[in-house]
Amino acid sequence: MSTITRFVAMFIGAGLAVAGLDEAVALNDTTVTAAPGGIAAGGDVKNNTINQTIIQQDPAALAAVVKVLADQNAATTEARITAEREAAALAEKLKFTTEAVIGFLRTLGEHSVPPENITAKLIEIANQAIATRQRLALLEPDDPATKALVDQAKVELDKGHPDAASGLLQRAEEAELAAAAQARALAQQASAAADARQLHAAQTRETRGDVALTQLRYAEAAGLFGSAVSLLPARSSGDRGRLLSRQADALYRQGSEFGDNTALIDSITIWQEILEQDFSRSKVPLDWAMAQNNLGNALATLGGRESGTARLEAAVVAYRAALEERTRDRVPLDWAQTQNNLGNALWTLGERESGTARLEAAVAAYRAALEVRTRERVPLDWAQTQNNLGTALWTLGTRESGTARLEAAVAAYRAALEERTRERVPLDWAMTQMNLGNALVMLGGRENGTAQLEAAVAAYRAALEERTRQRVPLAWAMTQENLGTALLVLGGRENGTAQLEAAVAAYRAALDERTRDRVPLEWAMTQVNLGAALETLGKRESGTAHLEEAVAALDACLKVTASDCPPDVIQFAQARRDETEAEIRQRSAK
Repeated sequence: MSTITRFVAMFIGAGLAVAGLDEAVALNDTTVTAAPGGIAAGGDVKNNTINQTIIQQDPAALAAVVKVLADQNAATTEARITAEREAAALAEKLKFTTEAVIGFLRTLGEHSVPPENITAKLIEIANQAIATRQRLALLEPDDPATKALVDQAKVELDKGHPDAASGLLQRAEEAELAAAAQARALAQQASAAADARQLHAAQTRETRGDVALTQLRYAEAAGLFGSAVSLLPARSSGDRGRLLSRQADALYRQGSEFGDNTALIDSITIWQEILEQDFSRSKVPLDWAMAQNNLGNALATLGGRESGTARLEAAVVAYRAALEERTRDRVPLDWAQTQNNLGNALWTLGERESGTARLEAAVAAYRAALEVRTRERVPLDWAQTQNNLGTALWTLGTRESGTARLEAAVAAYRAALEERTRERVPLDWAMTQMNLGNALVMLGGRENGTAQLEAAVAAYRAALEERTRQRVPLAWAMTQENLGTALLVLGGRENGTAQLEAAVAAYRAALDERTRDRVPLEWAMTQVNLGAALETLGKRESGTAHLEEAVAALDACLKVTASDCPPDVIQFAQARRDETEAEIRQRSAK
């Protein structure tokens, strides 16, 4: 195996992307959630008309309206009028008031939601608003004054004033709590009335959590759901597990979407408490299985950010426990969802180990999921699992001398792209294009021709059409890195220098975003790649300029301590630098 091919096997994995965890929807949750990093959440679509209406909107036009409404001082009068007219048209289609839809769009702008996520987040907010409206309809306090506050909150929510609605609900809650305290002071026969007031207060606080979710305030919603538990009267203890599930789910969203590891730790703790105290396997087996699945998601997400494997191991245990009740015969799509999640956790573990047992188990889990997640039944879930299967096969293929696994990975990625089209899900399409490029590079490195390498270059360049620097800077840099590696291997088989010069340009582009302060390990690996490309280029020229640049790049990598960079990377960089310096000395002596 050539030096360059060994080099590819060492570093191409840095660009691998896996479509992620499927989250079981917590009780009374009406949204379809999605985790960062390509993690698509499970659950049924609760309001297909709203979802389809929003999906049909032009994402670019939505982003423009959001920008105008979020910063009206900077917009022209004409732009504001146009944006409000478009919001009114969308409101009519969604059966919301114009003010409510304007509030939704301003929330997206206030949270700086990226353009590519606006459609999904608008669906989440709109569905949550429907759920909040339904919950408000159930609030019928006996006290006329409290009822008036709740009714006014309904009006304010429809006007697109969620903060005002929450304030009114807080006043209603305080009124109910005050009334509850007064009722408890009465004789024993009044205890039932007091409990009713207390329950109304808990329900009101829960509804405030729903309002927070419409504003993507996950941490705030989690706090409201959790504190609502303390308001429950003793006779309503059955609501405890439901409210805690909502709290744990909101914390999971906060942790997965905002990189908040403390929120993930809290989510894990609450799911464990629910399993111990609220969801008995013997009494509510499917709720118990849902909690196990969601515990696994939180553990796997946090474990993926840590260097150790303890949380990932625990995630595997949780998913396998869920599968004991989530059987294929009983709940086939839930079973497939958990199989996919199990595969992801096993793949992450397998990638960190030298053996292949975990990776083989991941492949088996994905293939099991595909028996139910068929293309005809759930096309995008099928494509997600095909992508994940391809990634597990790719990882196995990099550890074997043959090409069968790599060829199977290419087939899986190409299958995924049949449903993950650029028009339908542009960033998922780009992610799978990059994964396809990774597999093709490895195949090309083991064959004599250049067809696979040229196809890899084409796949990476296709991915960069959607993975732009402005849209997803670190993903763009990752793809530039992998494009550089494909060009480096391709250039190593040709006599000219055009491909090698293009590889150098791609690596240098990647370093514009992969800075030492931001991502030190990735920065160091890209410096190694750049050094290898410059060394190969320099050996084909008579001077020493490129060789000296190669030494500088490799020296930059070696500034990263061994604690931050794997030993094999340090050794590789040192060997390349020493060899390049020897070549410079030899040429200078002539």
